[in-house]
Amino acid sequence: MLQIPVMEEEQALELLQQRLDNKTEEAAAKDLVRTLDCIPLAVNQAAAYINRPGPRVTIESYLDEFHRDEKRKDSLLRSDKGDLGRQDGVSNSVVVTWQVTFEQIRREQPRAANLLSLMSQFQAQNIPEMMLHSYNDDDTTQDKENDADAIDIGSEGDYESRRIDFENDIDVLRGYSLVNISIMGLFEMHSLVQFCTRSWISEFGDPARWSRLFMNLAADHFPSGAFETWAICQNLLPHIEPWLGRKPREETTVANWAEMLTNVSWYMLMVGEYSRAEMLVDAAVQARRRILGLDHPSTLTSMGNLASTYRNQGRWEEAEKLEVEVMEMSKEKLGPDHPYTLTSMGNLALTFWNQGRWEEAEKLDVEVMEMSKEKLGPDHPDTLTSMANLASTYRNQGRWEEAEKLEVEVMEMSKEKLGPDHPDTLTSMANLASTYRNQGRWEEAEKLGVEVMETRKEKLGPDHPDTLTSMANLASTFWNQGRWEEAEKLGVEVMEMSKEKLGPDHPDTLTSMANLASTYRNQGRWEEAEKLDVEVMEMSKEKLGPDHPDTLTSMANLASTFWNQGRWEEAEKLEVEVMEMSKEKLGPDHPDTLTSMANLASTYRNQGRWEEAEKLGVEVMETRKEKLGPDHPDTLTSMANLALTWRSQGRLEDSLILMQDCVCMRQKKLGHTHPYTQSSVATLQSWQASHLAPDDASAKVVS
Repeated sequence: MLQIPVMEEEQALELLQQRLDNKTEEAAAKDLVRTLDCIPLAVNQAAAYINRPGPRVTIESYLDEFHRDEKRKDSLLRSDKGDLGRQDGVSNSVVVTWQVTFEQIRREQPRAANLLSLMSQFQAQNIPEMMLHSYNDDDTTQDKENDADAIDIGSEGDYESRRIDFENDIDVLRGYSLVNISIMGLFEMHSLVQFCTRSWISEFGDPARWSRLFMNLAADHFPSGAFETWAICQNLLPHIEPWLGRKPREETTVANWAEMLTNVSWYMLMVGEYSRAEMLVDAAVQARRRILGLDHPSTLTSMGNLASTYRNQGRWEEAEKLEVEVMEMSKEKLGPDHPYTLTSMGNLALTFWNQGRWEEAEKLDVEVMEMSKEKLGPDHPDTLTSMANLASTYRNQGRWEEAEKLEVEVMEMSKEKLGPDHPDTLTSMANLASTYRNQGRWEEAEKLGVEVMETRKEKLGPDHPDTLTSMANLASTFWNQGRWEEAEKLGVEVMEMSKEKLGPDHPDTLTSMANLASTYRNQGRWEEAEKLDVEVMEMSKEKLGPDHPDTLTSMANLASTFWNQGRWEEAEKLEVEVMEMSKEKLGPDHPDTLTSMANLASTYRNQGRWEEAEKLGVEVMETRKEKLGPDHPDTLTSMANLALTWRSQGRLEDSLILMQDCVCMRQKKLGHTHPYTQSSVATLQSWQASHLAPDDASAKVVS
């Protein structure tokens, strides 16, 4: 219901006299304001009409025209227009006053009437001037997907002529009190003016023309969602939002609608609205496949965006399937070194990375980086992304020096090229902090982590998924230093905001719950840890499936909680289940499978089942040597675990030799000050000093 303010007759009369250029008889003025129901909007428009240059208009002649047009006003208030049906509270005087004015504009300056028609397609407030300069085109049916010249603005002379026409037409509309300037570059109209204009178009005009033009302009002007364009996206989104679910009936407009959906969906993905992004880009994919074909570059763009949406939701298999399809078609259609082909390869590598398929990820990452440097240049944003991806792959292989070297390079170039607070720069800083954390360089990790978190809070908002990730990373740094209270405080905050922002069963929310459970576990708060672990496991099974990698991780976490309480049988049962499903789902030599085997070996060791523990421990160590390398941190952890088992069996010489090897390699690989190095040195010194079993022989040192 539209609320229409009404003035007292004396106030309305005073307003009319103020607005009119010439004085009038009071009797005629009173007759007019009464006819207009003393509504300010109607009084303003009537005064503007009477004041217009050209043939003289008196109050009497205006009233004559008003009463003639009053016979047509019912057609603008009919109830058979769907969304434009009768608005309760719309005064007859407002409708007729608008109609008198609009018909006059159509006769004298049709361009201005067209401009008002286009502006009525927007929301009534903050109408952006940047989208208003094509209102008088004869052809609004251009399909920008298939017309290379669709966005050609013509010569400089054409542009200047259009600009002058636009300014003249805006002056006409402002002169008739139909639109106003709110701030520079933005216009506004009264909601009743919008309603009347839309109703007129629906009844007497060409609705398809204006919806088609709006869709074309939206496709041209809504940015792709990159960080630098977020302010524009935020300004345009309220106007575009009502159109997102309206699939055009005309085939010529569907391509523009799909372009608009694709761009808006990427913005939604960037701001963490994953479900909304998926819904929009999925509709774009379906539309583009049908009208453009499966291998059209625009179709591939939408498919790639949909795959990225799946990846951000932890739906690896769906992401991989689409990414392989996009990569193969891009190579064939665009060429192997086309920037979009390289992007598709990088996306697939990222999905491999998330599945722990390091060799496949590295192969693609190196290929993408080399071609990006050659094709785009060493400091192009896409090149920097490819370098960051390769560094992440190195980091997960324990190749920290290689990772650090690349990450420092990416961070420095990102700061210089993109700015210190650009999301990609912050991501590069977070990646370097992660490498420092893996090297046990806590102070450096914390310093970077705090900087990233604070900047993301300011730039992206406190509940943006990237902000929450940075908070979780900082909590992890605190956790690794044994600063449990600080880790817990951040962990609780991340969990609560993740539940609210992403939903209680989103993969990132479940991860935040698991992290908090881990903090509780390290504080000996077994019941709280177990409660969270069980909740995460059950939701993971339901949401992701019983054999999803994240589900298996949640089962392993619960087993760890049982393990720490000495509940060996319950821990063993879960660990066997995790190991078997990991072998089947991920493969026998996947890093997560090897971790599950190491965990089970630790449980066997604590039950005194030395042979079973040794058998698994040897298998884990040998496989890690082969797959990850002899000096990978996980390989060194498996050596320490096997040494513990041999020590427990009384094989003192064997355990000493193996632990000595472990210490030497940890000192070389991790450095003398790394916590893992210091722990193994302390264990070795204890063994060398005594032939008794070490106090920490039962410690769980698995990765």
